[in-house]
Amino acid sequence: MAGIVGVHGIGKYRYFLEAGSAQGAAETMRAKWNRYLHQGLHGGVPYAGQSYVGEVAYYAHLLREEAPPATKRDLRKMDPASQLVLAGWMEQMGGVGTRAGETLTGVIHRFAEWLLMRLGPKAKDFAEDFCPEVAAYLAGADAAARVRSRDAVADAIRRNRPKVLIAHSLGSVVAYEALCAHPELSVELFITLGSPLAMRNVVFERLQPLPSAGRGRRPAGVTRWVNIADKDDIAAIPGRLKKFFDGVTSDETVNINWADFHTVRNYLACGAVNEHVRPYVAS
Repeated sequence: MAGIVGVHGIGKYRYFLEAGSAQGAAETMRAKWNRYLHQGLHGGVPYAGQSYVGEVAYYAHLLREEAPPATKRDLRKMDPASQLVLAGWMEQMGGVGTRAGETLTGVIHRFAEWLLMRLGPKAKDFAEDFCPEVAAYLAGADAAARVRSRDAVADAIRRNRPKVLIAHSLGSVVAYEALCAHPELSVELFITLGSPLAMRNVVFERLQPLPSAGRGRRPAGVTRWVNIADKDDIAAIPGRLKKFFDGVTSDETVNINWADFHTVRNYLACGAVNEHVRPYVAS
């Protein structure tokens, strides 16, 4: 039994390419999560190989149909499904409104420039991963990528039987749906980091199960649900989930890094999860 299982977020396909297998990618990510979490738990104490995370459920390779190597994404050259995700996301962010007679392509061009000016190249790179991966996962209720990814996360939970499940970014959506689809799976603590679960017209209305009367619900097997979002995280819009989901134990806002606002490294290392995970890890 593992105390903690993680579920990764967007942009992690490169680990599959580098390792040559999902298992290798998952192990590389587990080593990184252990280091990040150690920094959050123990500050300046050097990392000496401690193991806090039993497994990071890996699914990034399941969101793609093409064989590697994959080409770098470009906001201005995305497929229509990804552009629709981008358009819905842009509405949530504000800052770029439509102009009379302007095409979606024109708006996307201006949005790319706005991201660069406001948040720098990391934000643009983030968008180029976020939109296609969200579009692939949410392509349909029974889309192959969605079912396979959800099953991969459910299998990791079943295999490890963790007390704590930490899910980052798109991984929070996959984990939420996996727990809802398999009510026999239980965790004492579900932590979502930088979650887009409540993003209207992009994620929320497409969740499985569908929200009822405008509200989602805590998965049956979850005892406590803690949601943590950076104040500048452009994926976690809105950052607070209680307004949209019954059963969220707490919403916490952090300030980790205005220019590097979404990485799991910063979320795990900033100390925000400390009080929640300490009872489940060896000192």
